[in-house]
Formats: sequence, structure tokens, C-alpha cells
Amino acid sequence: MQLLIPAAGMGKRLGAETSNKTKAMVEIGGKTLIERCLDAAVTNEISRIILIVGYQKEKLKNLLGNDYKGVEIIYVENNDYASTNNIYSVFLAKDYLIEDDTILIESDLIFDPKILNMVFKNKAENIAVVDKYKAWMDGTVVKINNDFSISHFIPKSSFNYDQVDEYYKTVNIYKFSKDFLNNFYVPFLEAYAKAFGDNEYYETVLKVIVNLDMRQLYALPLDNEVWYEIDDIQDLDNAALLFSNPDEKYDLLSKRYGGYWRYEQLKDFCYLVNPFFPPESLNNEIKMSLSKLMQSYPSGQNVQALLAAKMFSVPESFIAVGNGAAELIDQVTSTIEGRLGLFGPTFEEYTARFKNIDFQVPAEEGFRYSKKDILALSKENVGVILINPDNPSGNFIPYKDIISILEVFKAEDKVLILDESFLDFAEGGFDSSLLNMDDLQKFPNLIVIKSIGKSYGVGGLRLGVIASSNTEIINKLKISMPIWNINSVAEFYLQIIGKYINEYKESCDQMIKARAVLYRDLQEIKYLKPYKSEANYIFCKVIEKNSHQIAKDLCSKYSILIKDCSGKENIDDQYIRVAVRDTFDNEYLIKSLKSL
Repeated sequence: MQLLIPAAGMGKRLGAETSNKTKAMVEIGGKTLIERCLDAAVTNEISRIILIVGYQKEKLKNLLGNDYKGVEIIYVENNDYASTNNIYSVFLAKDYLIEDDTILIESDLIFDPKILNMVFKNKAENIAVVDKYKAWMDGTVVKINNDFSISHFIPKSSFNYDQVDEYYKTVNIYKFSKDFLNNFYVPFLEAYAKAFGDNEYYETVLKVIVNLDMRQLYALPLDNEVWYEIDDIQDLDNAALLFSNPDEKYDLLSKRYGGYWRYEQLKDFCYLVNPFFPPESLNNEIKMSLSKLMQSYPSGQNVQALLAAKMFSVPESFIAVGNGAAELIDQVTSTIEGRLGLFGPTFEEYTARFKNIDFQVPAEEGFRYSKKDILALSKENVGVILINPDNPSGNFIPYKDIISILEVFKAEDKVLILDESFLDFAEGGFDSSLLNMDDLQKFPNLIVIKSIGKSYGVGGLRLGVIASSNTEIINKLKISMPIWNINSVAEFYLQIIGKYINEYKESCDQMIKARAVLYRDLQEIKYLKPYKSEANYIFCKVIEKNSHQIAKDLCSKYSILIKDCSGKENIDDQYIRVAVRDTFDNEYLIKSLKSL
């Protein structure tokens, strides 16, 4: 068995990374792509390596020499690499191809070595490694029959998103028998190259063979094995994370602050989004209008405010819409003069944006605090920031206690900034909200902030609201924020959400039930002490273990991302926070925690 690797291309989309070296020489984790590939291949009794070179060929030859770990390297030169495509490179190697069974691997791949073991063990003589199509993939896809024979090769130009459930992406790892190469592939390759020229792809020949329905080529579908094709700097960045040192993966992921949709296997127990909403009917309604929404400018702040006012049944003059609660937290800082009290540990956006903070850590176990503590905190300050339920502790202050606090604050001319982002997940949460006309009118010293993204399950839309009967503050915020601070899809979401309120309330009930089960199960983990929570997450003290190590192990071993809270301000002990997800994911988390 021989190994064929086309590596003649220039890799222009990688910019500076390939300005003085071929794409195959790009490094990930301190090792070049070509060396990673060869390390995986030579362990499988490859008899020789045929490497097609062109751009920066001398550097590649100098790197590898004439053999790799005792396996001979034969170099085939494509001196027309700048004007031809990989069909020409493979054509140049045709005389070698017909001499032996061949593994073909493209040089811009990084992959789990286990994939090659699967290729060698597979009994089919001619196979294409494929993976179920996912959003991040690009390039040729195939359809397969029930017997795993490939029925269609579908190029990018013929891609149909209505059929994605039937698509498998070619990984660009192939195994061909000597017989197939002599009787099918090479003759077709020669004929195609003569008829259509050199600026095509070698997979086009496979498409022709498959279209003749010869049942010569079979698919080898992957099952969660990791691979990545590197065409540009974004691909390189993603691949560097996927193939990072296991001990580094958690820290690298955490620094991204999201974008985890790229990593299909990752289960995100870190970011706090309702997993039970929106319903499929709402998603379909957005899909139906998505094209128009993407092409259209959103409305300005006044219209956005009208939509939010309708959603929460408050006057338009009382409310403003932000690009997530984070934007509103940043904006409201300019409206408050003087020092504000804040209990910690807390959501870092508040400590990062408000520069004049009286930050205090409750002495009670689990960072619990009450009405009495809030009133005491306010004594030397112009007001208090209260996250209710609190993040990350899950501490909850009942509605009647907040009303009592507001009565005192009103008499003392103090402000309460109340963050209700997680309130809907509390028992009786909908009845506890102060985001209503009566309470806002009664307490002009009250400012309510709410993240729509977190509670309504649309973190990617970046939606939040801020409300107060102090219209001077609200008007100031509207003027200071960009006229188009939210996009048209987010605006449309506000437009239609009223039709789905019953489904939303049901999702919150589901969350409460799932949280109760997860809390019960977390109590069975010997090294964790979970605290009761009224939010969509549970805060846990770590006993005898290290919280950061737990987070790293869950990430590297089980593709689970949790929040390590040990780095939060003024926390001495070890803590983690886990989001509540659906039953299947929660059970997977518990099983994984028990295995550590």
C-alpha cells in the first residue's frame, strides 16, 4: 500500500501563513500538517510515499528529505502549480498510481490518526471517508445508498440546503485498489484531463465514475472522529483549538466567549441559555422571513422600544432595547453618579463597567444574602445593584422583600438596579417581576435590566431590555446608543414573540423541573456541594478537588464546558457553575462528573 499526497498548491487564502512556505508546512501545536499526516500513515505499513510538490517545493523537500521514518518518499513535481488544479497534480502521478493500492490524503487536512486505522481495516477495496454534513463544512458532498456505496457526488455549485440531511462531506481521505486505479480511475482521469483541461479537481473524476452507477466506490462514515480541512486563517484557528493539548483546551475555549456552534460535539454547560425555547414553530416563522430580514435594515430605537413595550405591557417611554443586556449595563453607567453596592461573586460585566463599586462578599455559606444585608449594603452608597436570582450563586430575594427595599430606597433617594435576567426560571418568577407598569411607576428610583437572549433561548440574537419610569434616564440611553444597535432578525423576534408566550411559560416550567432533578443528582457527587438555585444554573462548592482541573478534565475527556468560578473576585475556595440543560445532557454531565 502506497500513500499519495497532493501538496503543490499555494494556499493563498492562508495569507501570511503561506507567504514563504507551502500549506502542508503550516504548524498546529508545534507540528506541521504534513508531519502529522505522515506520523499517522507510516504506522500502517505504508510501502512508499508519493508527494506531489510545486509551490515552495525545495523547502518541503528539505523538511522531509528522501524518506520519513524509513519509508521512501518519491517527489512528483507540478511546476504549473499556479495555473492548474489538483486534477493535474494527480495526473502527473498516474504512472505511480497504477503500481499499487493507494491511500490518497490531501495535504491541508488535520485528523485523528484513528481515521486511518479505520481505512486500513475496512474490507471495501475502494472507499471515501465521509462525515455527516455540518454547518462549518465546505466543498464536495456525497449521498450514499443503504449498502454504503456512493450514489452521488455533489459539487458546491449543486449544493441544495433542502437536502442537507442526506449529505455527507468528503473528508478527502481515500483508499483505492490497484485494480480500480488501472481499470477505472486513471483511464477516466486521462480522458477527463484531455477533454476538460487541467483546472479541475480529482474528485470530478470520481463523480463521473459514480454517475455511471458502477458501485465501485463506498463510503466510510465517521462516528465523532475529529478532523478539519484548513483553507483559511479561520480554519487554522478552529483546527488549532480542536487539536490542542487536552490540558489547554478548556482555557482556549473559554477565551472565545462563545461561537461554540462550530464544535458539534461540545456540550455547553457554561453559557446560560434556555434549552427548552424557542419552539420549532417560532424557528420556522423566522426561517420563512430570514432572507428578507438579512437584506433589510432594522428599525430605529423608537420602534424597538414600541415592540419591547408591547412585550412587557409598559409605556414605550419606560423602556429601551439593547444589543444584549451587556450593552445596557455599559450604557447605564453614565446615568448613575456616586458609588453603588454590589454583592459578589457576580456577573463580571457589572464590575467591569461600573468603576465606583462597593464590592462585598457575603459571609454566609454559598454566598447567601437577604433583605437585611441589602439594606446594610446601601447605607454608605447611593444605591445597590441586585441580580435576582444572583449569578453565579443562584441566591434569590422574594418579591415582597424587594418591594420593602424599594420603599426604603425611595424614602432615602437611593437607586436600585435590578437585573431580572434569570427571574422567569424561579418558582413563581412571573409573579415576582418588577418589569411592569405599576411597580415602575411607583418606584422611579428602580431600573430593571433583563436579558432576552438568556431567558428566551436566543443568546445569538443579542437582545436585552432596560426599563424605568425615570424617563430622563431612558431617553438618555436611547440617544447614546447607536440607531441600529440590534439587527432585523432580533427585531422580528420581538415582533412575533407575543404569539408564543404560553410555550415560553411551559419552557420555564420544564426548566424548573430539570433543575430540581439536576440538583438532586449533583448531591450524589461526593466532591461537590451544590446550592439551591432559582435560576437556570446551579452553583457548587468543590471539596478536595480543584475546580479548574475538573473543568479541564470535563472538556478534554467528555467535551463538556462548565464555568470554573475560582477566578472570580474575592473567592478563596473552589467553585463551579453548571447550566441546566435537557434531561439527556444533564444525565451525561452527571455520569461524566462521577467518572472523574
